[in-house]
Amino acid sequence: MVEPVLPATARTLLARTARVQCDGRAPSLVAGVVRDGGLAWSAGRGKVVDPHTDVQYRIGSISKTVTALVVMRLRDEGRLGLDDPLDRHVPGTPLGDRTVGQLLSHLAGATSESPGSWWERVPGGSLADLQLAGPDVVLGAARRFHYSNLGFGLLGELVEVHRGRPWEDVVRDEVLDPLGMTRTTPRSTGVAAQGAAVHPWADVVLPEPEHHAGVMAAAGQLWATLADLGRFAAFLLGDTGDVLSPVTLEEMAVPAGVDASAPGWSAYGLGLQVVRADGQTLVGHGGSMPGFLAGVFVDRTEQTGAVMLANTTSGLDQLVPGLLADLRAAEPRVVDAWTPAPPPVPLEFLGVWFWGPAPHVLRAQAGGLLHLGPMAGRAGRASRFSPRPDGTWVGLDGYYAGETLRIAPDHLDLATFVFTRTPYDSEAPVPGGVDERGWG
Repeated sequence: MVEPVLPATARTLLARTARVQCDGRAPSLVAGVVRDGGLAWSAGRGKVVDPHTDVQYRIGSISKTVTALVVMRLRDEGRLGLDDPLDRHVPGTPLGDRTVGQLLSHLAGATSESPGSWWERVPGGSLADLQLAGPDVVLGAARRFHYSNLGFGLLGELVEVHRGRPWEDVVRDEVLDPLGMTRTTPRSTGVAAQGAAVHPWADVVLPEPEHHAGVMAAAGQLWATLADLGRFAAFLLGDTGDVLSPVTLEEMAVPAGVDASAPGWSAYGLGLQVVRADGQTLVGHGGSMPGFLAGVFVDRTEQTGAVMLANTTSGLDQLVPGLLADLRAAEPRVVDAWTPAPPPVPLEFLGVWFWGPAPHVLRAQAGGLLHLGPMAGRAGRASRFSPRPDGTWVGLDGYYAGETLRIAPDHLDLATFVFTRTPYDSEAPVPGGVDERGWG
């Protein structure tokens, strides 16, 4: 059951939303915060039709995350690998040697936009209509982050190839309907906001065009309501249902391509934006199309999310992280009580280990994990580890992500490093051996 925010919190959230709508001169804006699986607060400002939670707005690039979910489902089904070259699934493009994972993380070096007229303002056609050529590859593979709408258009084509149906039908059947997002559609239906541009020097607006983007639809076609976007935030917080496993969702949120131009830092995982704001790591995606802005981000530490939709072409960037900061300050999460739990390895394996002369501590963590890191007050490499069926452990994050940890009674073996119970234990298999003269 969703518990509404406190009245004082509601006032704070409304004040921020009202200020953003007024200062940003958005014809209409709806926003909300999410916890316990749904909207705990929402409001509409400007020319908003009631109920404000059921008015459709275009969500732009949040469509990319929906596309990515289907791609990851195909990966989990064994139909493709993230290291597969695109040409294996969608032959005949100049990006054929770039991998599926690189396309998902904006590391494929594809041009930011599709060739021809600006795809966001003119009707689109098929992949063949794009007539892709060498100039549509602007960077080497995995050289640097470069946001690419074209890359996600190609991923939408990949979805159609594997499912044998249009992209919009696949995302409806495999993501939107299972999550209960029945008011999320490729074109507006029912009550919907009119996209608008606001004149920079006068308080007048200009209607923006809307169309079907064809092969580029996978990059920014969808419309959604605030209620549906709130449900998507609950998904990003872990309520994944039958759409995706929590493990795969966690994989998608691991930063890969970093946007060094963003203040603080902003990165991309596999179809998800990962940003640092107010000392918190937020996961989600922003969206913009001519006439519309949208955002959905979650704070997984606090288990809260925030969403916004507006019918304006620019501005309003900081509303979603601001709402999350307000909620965190006014109603910080009360964590579950600590309770004893058996360690995932015998107690004698836990405690202090030495990498050369540097002390590290192997600790048990909740969820059956292990953590290896420097002793308190010291600098060094640290990672969490998850068990494998064969008795080894795999690094989840930090320096040792993906590396194998093997635990023996007298040493730890990790990525060629050997940790021993005493500094350079001569009885342990220390690489290069230990000088027989010993310490002195």
